[in-house]
Amino acid sequence: MIKLKSVLITLILTTAVLISIFSFKPSAKSKANMASSRPNIVIIMADDLDSRQLSCYGGKNLHTKNIDSLATEGMKFDQMICSEAMCVPTRASLFTGLYPMHHGSFQNHKPVYNTGLKSICQYLGDQKYTVALTGKDHSTKPVSVFPFQIIKGFEPNCVAKTDDYELDDIRNFITKKNADPFCLFIMSINPHAPWTTGDPGEFDPAKVILPPHMVDTRDVRELYCKYLAEVRRLDNQVGDIRRLLKETGQEENTVFIFLGEQGPQFPGGKWTLWDNGQKSSMIVRWPGKVRPGSITDALVQYEDVTPTLIDIAGGKPVKGLDGQSFLDVLADQNKTHRTAAFGIHDNIPEGTPYPIRSIRDTQYKLLMNLAPNAPYYIKYMMNPANKNSYWNTWVEKAKTSEETKKLVDRITTRPALEFYDIQKDPYELNNLAADKSYSKLVKKYEVKLKEWMRQQGDEGAAGDRIYQKENKMDGQ
Repeated sequence: MIKLKSVLITLILTTAVLISIFSFKPSAKSKANMASSRPNIVIIMADDLDSRQLSCYGGKNLHTKNIDSLATEGMKFDQMICSEAMCVPTRASLFTGLYPMHHGSFQNHKPVYNTGLKSICQYLGDQKYTVALTGKDHSTKPVSVFPFQIIKGFEPNCVAKTDDYELDDIRNFITKKNADPFCLFIMSINPHAPWTTGDPGEFDPAKVILPPHMVDTRDVRELYCKYLAEVRRLDNQVGDIRRLLKETGQEENTVFIFLGEQGPQFPGGKWTLWDNGQKSSMIVRWPGKVRPGSITDALVQYEDVTPTLIDIAGGKPVKGLDGQSFLDVLADQNKTHRTAAFGIHDNIPEGTPYPIRSIRDTQYKLLMNLAPNAPYYIKYMMNPANKNSYWNTWVEKAKTSEETKKLVDRITTRPALEFYDIQKDPYELNNLAADKSYSKLVKKYEVKLKEWMRQQGDEGAAGDRIYQKENKMDGQ
């Protein structure tokens, strides 16, 4: 009898929780109410994350319990796209709401165009927010454009061999009495190379599931365990920050946003416009405002984040930005956002000139390789002089394996056009550009992409050159 009562109570409580989730519906004036609440904002951002390794995004190699928990309490974005799969340009777009050609940081070590630009610091500062940053500090110069209040706590150097961090200074910042609302960017260096933190012993190299575009070698499997160890570190950091917010009583009045940045520093990831480089992740938790456990296919880019934060803070839309607020998506008032997302890659100083442009929606994606006769090369991981490079094992294996040769050639030798059905072929291994049945679609996307380039003032291949004024930030 007691057991029966216990089962009934459990069923009743479970039903109540499910009802609260599925019956959640912001009021008719929800967007206005959301914008007027002036919550605190905490954004934690990864560094070179393959978002498909997160278990809430389908990953099988590890259970990212803290990020997963965030997804069950907030909204998970399945179509979050960075416009350029490199650290500096992505962060400049995040902070300014502008595409790379408009903010100027369209090569990885290149600063923004001029000191007259504004960023999230000024936009939220106008709404009486204190805007601060801890951790990786790239795209925070010049200070006239990015006047963040820098908080001690997280490691700022993405190629540091350790990522030791402390929360005391962050605690002091978020609990300051009689302070204005705050927007705090917590910029992790995980899982950026050299993959020296965390415990790779948690993972068995023989059992690791590699992405299908990667060549399967022992060296890669062992290295991937080190990469996954840093994904675990990232997940732990998310958990630590969430606990801090709860302990300090800040959790319920804070919009908590997780961002995945761009893809990993493996061939076919970072420094490309395939989805393993360009497709990211975003989860937004906002108690009482965003439906718990919700998932959206709305197409969003990093340029949209700053306009959304302005909207959340109650500010008016800023003219001239490339991004647009997706607050209506968070409010369950709209299921879509963009009709297309765009991408740009200029390869200098990461390697030889290799400009790429892309356009995609939720089903198809077109890439234009603007120097298809040139070999694609990245100095950090494809240097044949580095005898310990795993890339050399790929090239060696390709001499005796036709399957491996295809995967290597896919990286180094590319056609002028690539066209993919990304719903059927999410790892973009079947190029449809030469298929006559897709010729009209290919032309349609190509016209739209070239139109966007003209609107951006994009020189295309001519722009992938060495500029006199380079911002020296190694290891991006």
